[in-house]
Amino acid sequence: MAIRDIVLMGDPVLRQEAEDVTVFDAALRALVRDMYETMYHADGIGLAAPQIGIAKRVLVVDLRRADEDDDEPPKVALINPKIVWSSDETYRASEGCLSIPGIEEIVERPFAIRVEGRDVNGNEVVVEAEDLFGRALQHEIDHLDGILFLDRVSALKRKILLKKWKKLEPERV
Repeated sequence: MAIRDIVLMGDPVLRQEAEDVTVFDAALRALVRDMYETMYHADGIGLAAPQIGIAKRVLVVDLRRADEDDDEPPKVALINPKIVWSSDETYRASEGCLSIPGIEEIVERPFAIRVEGRDVNGNEVVVEAEDLFGRALQHEIDHLDGILFLDRVSALKRKILLKKWKKLEPERV
């Protein structure tokens, strides 16, 4: 297992649509292991392959860090995930992103979703998720489609956040 570098906003891979995975092999399983390790190292709850520079439809989510009281916290690795249903009920909550460190904003998303995809062995899986788990999955699937959470806020908020990002830039160098 290896910790990979997380690419930051501005890297073109974050804005492209990721390609479907067609080969389910040891290399894919190693990638997923590396993604978990990278996410844990960065103290995140979700990570998509484009965030480590790989334009493939792979994501991992593990809420154990956020839901310590939960007996069976949601943890999932999904390959080629697609949201096939979302609730009409929405809610607003703060989101951040490992590729945009230091920036958070309130984002409105559906409260519950159903996702179809595959596991690392190519088996079909269906995941039903709500609240933080659903939000994390939606956020990571957005990454697979070249969408950042900043795209989901008003133009004015986005402008303010981008200005803040520019001010944080010298700290990242």
